[in-house]
Amino acid sequence: MSKLTDLTISRALDGLAAKQFSAVELAEAHLVAMEKARGLNAFITETPDVALKQAAESDARRAAGKAGALDGIPLAIKDLYCTRGTRTTAASHILENFVPTYESTVTSKLFGAGAVMLGKVNLDEFAMGGSGITSYFKPSISPWSGAEPEKAARKLVPGGSSSGSAAAVSARIAMGATGTDTGGSIRQPASVTGTVGMKPTYGRCSRFGIIAFASSLDQAGPMTRSVEDAARMLQVMAGFDEKDSTSVDVAVPDYVKALGGSVKGMKIGLPREYRIEGLNPELDDLWNKGAQMLRDAGAEVVEISLPHTKYALPVYYIIAPAEASSNLARYDGVRFGLRVPGKDLNDMYASTRGEGFGKEVRRRILIGTYVLSAGYYDAYYRKAQRVRRLIRNDFDAAFKMCDAILTPASPSTAFAIGEKQDDPLQMYLEDVFTVTLNLAGLPGICVPVGLAKNGLPMGLQLIGRAFDEATLFTAASALEKAAAFSHKPPFTA
Repeated sequence: MSKLTDLTISRALDGLAAKQFSAVELAEAHLVAMEKARGLNAFITETPDVALKQAAESDARRAAGKAGALDGIPLAIKDLYCTRGTRTTAASHILENFVPTYESTVTSKLFGAGAVMLGKVNLDEFAMGGSGITSYFKPSISPWSGAEPEKAARKLVPGGSSSGSAAAVSARIAMGATGTDTGGSIRQPASVTGTVGMKPTYGRCSRFGIIAFASSLDQAGPMTRSVEDAARMLQVMAGFDEKDSTSVDVAVPDYVKALGGSVKGMKIGLPREYRIEGLNPELDDLWNKGAQMLRDAGAEVVEISLPHTKYALPVYYIIAPAEASSNLARYDGVRFGLRVPGKDLNDMYASTRGEGFGKEVRRRILIGTYVLSAGYYDAYYRKAQRVRRLIRNDFDAAFKMCDAILTPASPSTAFAIGEKQDDPLQMYLEDVFTVTLNLAGLPGICVPVGLAKNGLPMGLQLIGRAFDEATLFTAASALEKAAAFSHKPPFTA
């Protein structure tokens, strides 16, 4: 049998059920792997005592015949999810010592299903970024950087903002992880680390207890090493929550049952607008190969148009900072988090926020405050919301011609830490293929499909109708089977 940390969630559940190993043994194997992988800086806070306690409780439930859907499975939790009694930082100095007294709905559901928390993983500060480099706790390093990533000449990013989640899952130090996706922060890191990332429909998973970046865009989702594992995690994470006013009360289908279904007769759309100027030829080739894989599996591939795609990035970078400006106003040094004394109240506010927030967060707060200010609200924010509606209308029209849409997930493979750090525009372009879904509130899943000539992974994204994640899982499992991606990073713990 493979070593325990190489198992997928599904295979681990089989092994636990067959008593081939215990939940405690599974947790211990991952804790040892975490220790070996500390150079990746994937975790902000490790919780070995919590993990072993939860694992022991899992073994007791299984012995009593009361095992849950994820009982005994070791997971990494993005440090944007509030966890009762465990430090939750959002990778920011301003929340460096914040310990919540309540649990997010999603983590509550996962722990209720028997999942084991290994710790809280790194991210871009307040989820603002596509690389992990904006974290106050220093960037995570991709296990694809080399056999000794922390000593590599080019330390690669694992994408972002869910950087620690992607690094941990790819490096085999967690079987799965929670992520959040505001403009691509699950799918883009999945693409550059050779993992699976699912962003559900907006409103499918509760946002209660997840520290907000942009409230109309943020959505929780799973990051795993297989499509089946993503389906199993989302099955538990999804569902209506009366604590979240944006949660939608619709039935959650059996996602696992959707796996392996035939795609014969399914129509897959290829949007011509995604063939952007300067598109990496390797990525274009991979996209064509992915389309052929689905065609060979029985699907019909059709060309579609999403004409307002070119406006998605500017619209996103008006709406997201505006909402961030509003959400982050609560961090003022008065009620919780960091407080930097000042000569008066206003000076305390300014000093606290100036020291507590990093450069990228301050930049986005300033942009957001500007577009919401008198005289600019109509010129920028209101227009952006109108174009957002047009982007959603494009998808509605496209889905009259197809059942799912296939696109790239990231414009490039992983780049080195520091390479794009001084050019915010280049960093923002990392989201060029992903932000449209967040603006439209639609589900998307990234599946690893191949390696580029530089030996780094590239993934493709499937987009579905609202609340039709089941169709995406069917198509994604067909793509995964055809691609047969089995590559592991040079470093695995």
